[in-house]
Amino acid sequence: MESVGNMIMTFDSDFEPWFQPPGWIIGPIWLILYSMIAISFMIVLSKREEIPNNELIIALFLIQLLLNIAWPSVFNSEEYFTSLLMIVIMVVFTIIYAYLIYVPAKESSLLVWPYILWVSFAGMINFAYFLNAR
Repeated sequence: MESVGNMIMTFDSDFEPWFQPPGWIIGPIWLILYSMIAISFMIVLSKREEIPNNELIIALFLIQLLLNIAWPSVFNSEEYFTSLLMIVIMVVFTIIYAYLIYVPAKESSLLVWPYILWVSFAGMINFAYFLNAR
């Protein structure tokens, strides 16, 4: 693994699932996805007075975001079961977030679905590593 400060930039492993995308594409994809979820969250914050359960919605978003930030360290430590559980929580919390904001902020809800799909795909990759490590 290469690192810059404490931030891990690449992951080295003898095992790689056949469907794992090349490393060079991961950064640009995350740049787009993080931009989309940031815009979604900013819209929700700007409309929070109009959104029922806004405290719960904001908490769900922030918890899944913290898990997302922590996930690479856990995965790169080869704690594949724990990192898989983290992905499940991220996906579930983000789906609930998207559902709860759909009516009051439809555009915000639509912005997070590519993120949900990508994190779910990451979960499939994580699961492949988990199975391989067993």
